[in-house]
Amino acid sequence: MEIISQLLPFIILIAIMYFIIIRPQQKAAKSHKEMLESLKKGDKIVTIGGVIATIYKVEEKFLSIKINDDVIVKATKDAVARKYEDEA
Repeated sequence: MEIISQLLPFIILIAIMYFIIIRPQQKAAKSHKEMLESLKKGDKIVTIGGVIATIYKVEEKFLSIKINDDVIVKATKDAVARKYEDEA
């Protein structure tokens, strides 16, 4: 009984850390992965570098993104931070 009472604070601390730190990170990673899988031609995205672009072509690991009318570049899917939503 004495061992359980000594370990109880550590168990509670680990549980708190799980629900405050680990679980939200896992949920965010899962939603980001689902967002990457749902990207399609014509979607507007924001890259990690802050570039706002339109998806021109979707490949398995890469995206061809259109920055303006003349410039099309290839980027990895990992470079996508989020979808761009117009605040209009």
